[in-house]
Amino acid sequence: MTLHDTDLTLRPITGPDELDLFTRFPYVLNDEIANDLAEGRRKPHWLWVALRGDRLVARAGWWSRPGDELPLVMDVFDIGESVDDGVRLVEKALAELVPPGGTPPEYTRYVPGDWREHDNTREAVSHRMAALELVGAKLFVERLRLHWSPGTPIPAATGRLVFRQPRDAAELIDLMTLVLDGTLDAHSRDDLTRLTARQAAEEQYRDELERYTSPHDWWRVATLPDGTPVGFVIPARNSYNPIIAYIGVVPDQRGHGYVDEVLAEGTRVLAAQDVPRIRAATDVGNVPMAAAFARAGYVVFERQLDMTWR
Repeated sequence: MTLHDTDLTLRPITGPDELDLFTRFPYVLNDEIANDLAEGRRKPHWLWVALRGDRLVARAGWWSRPGDELPLVMDVFDIGESVDDGVRLVEKALAELVPPGGTPPEYTRYVPGDWREHDNTREAVSHRMAALELVGAKLFVERLRLHWSPGTPIPAATGRLVFRQPRDAAELIDLMTLVLDGTLDAHSRDDLTRLTARQAAEEQYRDELERYTSPHDWWRVATLPDGTPVGFVIPARNSYNPIIAYIGVVPDQRGHGYVDEVLAEGTRVLAAQDVPRIRAATDVGNVPMAAAFARAGYVVFERQLDMTWR
């Protein structure tokens, strides 16, 4: 559907032939959009533009997993000079994309790690956030995006821990349930406001871990030599990069430095696959995990801003 006023047109793109139009605003995800369309992670009617004549003045895009009928996350949003253009575009697109009574998908934006230190970047971020706040969103969490490069030393195993594959899904879900106690992860803490720890772990396993098509035999459970559980790490590959998808240490074993050894094992598993890089992320507020990544040689290359309508 297209909405016209005196000079503004709001509509989704017609198909891949309009990608040149949609990608006129520069952004790190632009180069992935064509492949995402081809592989079903995006749909043309999830990619919206605001036009004055043939000039792109705002855009918004959504992403999901192949086969999903509804978008999972809003991960593209850019506006030119007018916050109002962005507001009107998002309002119109959400009215088309979100079922009546539904909650809009979370918004995620990658920004430079030093985005607050540069006037142009800070202003662009502020304009986008202001537009989304006017349609009901609010900042949920800021995250660190991390990068490990081949050749970065990986600490040798100390022998304090034993690593093996999970016996089955039930064992891993049990461990995930335990590590949610005292979690500093904002999304997990939000899950716990509406679910029990067991329910949250089952949902995370079903909706996230189980969907990875990379080998599940990369996954590792960490124990003491006597078999006492310590934690786990989920090395995986998503549609774009090898990643540390999930890592946790159970409450009874925290404070002993085990997270460094668990992370090293996950890094070792992926490095053995001759990967070009490893990516990871953690909340800015999760200071212990951020410090563990830094000790392991993971470097912050971007930040991520998440906004929600909840």
